[in-house]
Amino acid sequence: MSQDIQTKATGARLDQGDSRVRHDTGLSGALRGFIDRVSSGDLGMLPVVIGLVLISIAFSLLNPVFLAPANLVNVLFDAAAVGFIALGVVCVLLLGEIDLSIGSMSGLSSAIIGVLWINTGLPLAVAIAGSLAMGALVGVVYGVLRNRFEMPSFVATLSGLLALLGLQLYILGPTGSINLPFTSPLVRFGQILIMPAWLSYLVAVLPGVVIVVGAIRTNAQRTAANLSSAGMSVAIAKAVVLTLGLVFAVYYLELSRGVPWMFGVFVLFVVLLDYALVRTQWGRSMFAVGGNAEAARRSGINVRRIRMSAFVVCSTFAALGGVFAAARLASASQQAGSGDVNLNAIAAAVIGGTSLFGGRGSAWSALLGVLVIMAISNGLTLLNLSSSLRYMITGAVLAIAVIVDSLARRSRASHGRA
Repeated sequence: MSQDIQTKATGARLDQGDSRVRHDTGLSGALRGFIDRVSSGDLGMLPVVIGLVLISIAFSLLNPVFLAPANLVNVLFDAAAVGFIALGVVCVLLLGEIDLSIGSMSGLSSAIIGVLWINTGLPLAVAIAGSLAMGALVGVVYGVLRNRFEMPSFVATLSGLLALLGLQLYILGPTGSINLPFTSPLVRFGQILIMPAWLSYLVAVLPGVVIVVGAIRTNAQRTAANLSSAGMSVAIAKAVVLTLGLVFAVYYLELSRGVPWMFGVFVLFVVLLDYALVRTQWGRSMFAVGGNAEAARRSGINVRRIRMSAFVVCSTFAALGGVFAAARLASASQQAGSGDVNLNAIAAAVIGGTSLFGGRGSAWSALLGVLVIMAISNGLTLLNLSSSLRYMITGAVLAIAVIVDSLARRSRASHGRA
């Protein structure tokens, strides 16, 4: 009798344990897991999302024009060029490196477009290819300096900043500026072209569909391997919330002009880079080298090749950002790539959640971070504040982002999540 009672009690405890496991795979379990991760310093993109909401509320109260659909469309147009540069910065920051010449590289790229296309008369596609090739070549130079001569990336890219700026001034010549025709496809792409409404809504729905399909496939694979599968409630909830948010955003932008093609292409590259970082061996090697280069080397990863690829990708994206900037401004001038371009691109990557210490970050960091930076810049412009105040405020936001990153890293280390 006592043995039967003990067996029943044990079965009851197992049933309770199974129910807790099933319960933990639901919404409440996902919420508790999220709270645990945040409390241990794994903030993810939470700070930038909260910051974007607070910035939007503050600027809309100070100037209602800020949240007007037409103004938001202009913000998206402006965000694409800096966003491409920030995408490249994410790659070098993942390794704990830096590239200070991204602004000069983008300026040189726009100058190459103007000289080859307008002055020389070469086809636009050839001019763009030439600018991107220059970006890749500069990245190779940085990789060689870092790998072969152990030159710190800070010094190498600071030298490159000056050299690229001088080359930009040299090829532009005494005029210092080359205007691009407003009727050209490049300028129309950077200033006018808008995605069709049906395509914008389709793109807004796709992420939710991908989440649900991915969850179904994962559960099927786990079931086939005789492993417990999580419930679909969390995936469905994420898909519904994300889809409603994106569809509303598209609807709101369609009240004005709609979603710019320029921004749509940028988001496409964000998705491609995110896939490369998360789903490929190269991406996993990037995180491994950024987390511990010596351990990665001992595990068989070619650290030098990974570093080289990161610098090449960074400089190439900076050159592509220069192409988009030339399209947006309809000109290539000595001022292209100067000013706060470096600050905005690096700040976008860091504010978006990419760690300056290496090993943590994502392509989505560049997207969210550049939205924050462009929102701040646009909001301060609407308030007619001087450039000096804009620089100081943007610098303060970057400093806060670095402090948050440092504190989160310390918290993760104390909780064993570093």
